[in-house]
Amino acid sequence: MNDETLPRQLPLALVHGEGRSRDDLVITEANEQAVALIDSWPDWPAPVMILAGPPGSGKSHLAEIWCEESGAFRVRHDRIGQEAIDAASEGPVLVEDADSPGLDETGLFHLINMVKSSGTQLLLTARKFAGAWGVELPDLASRLRAAATVEIHEPDDHLLAGVIVKLFADRQVVVEPHVVQFLVRRAERSLSSMRELVALIDQMAMERKAKITRTLAAEAAAILEQRRSG
Repeated sequence: MNDETLPRQLPLALVHGEGRSRDDLVITEANEQAVALIDSWPDWPAPVMILAGPPGSGKSHLAEIWCEESGAFRVRHDRIGQEAIDAASEGPVLVEDADSPGLDETGLFHLINMVKSSGTQLLLTARKFAGAWGVELPDLASRLRAAATVEIHEPDDHLLAGVIVKLFADRQVVVEPHVVQFLVRRAERSLSSMRELVALIDQMAMERKAKITRTLAAEAAAILEQRRSG
């Protein structure tokens, strides 16, 4: 049996944990206000804070850090029941993706009321500012207008470069600076898309037992573009 008839050996599917601690944060002008909010807890400017930013901008990472620091109770945006309201009487509460379909408006209204009356804190993460959530309950809309909002902006070059290095480091891979800069210029400006691209580059490099180069990175980026357009 020659090399041409041998089946291609694929690498084992490894699970790479992404660092989600405070030390793993990449901080630039795009997210420094959001990081400052998390770092300033419990001295927040309002009991209800909204952390708004595009998909993949790092909202979940920051929420994870805050939960670890504050011991916040997590609750689904579409199932805000009595357990969450009771938890808010004693400590912080987190509701992620609050602008997703199916928001429990009545539950959130009562949750906010409990937070305010108990002197605790509520963190809501969302892609949009509260005014664009399409809330139908007038009393809830009023409560959300009184909340303070901190925005995470679209990632800048420094943030993207830092995230690329970190994502490869999470996989125990070191990449050359010129490859990082190529990806910053070439890839879609989304942290979630960057995660997908880094995973594909790493997979292709392992399959081929090859070094990560600009050529390989460009090929991976083209594959992802084709997948999305197809």
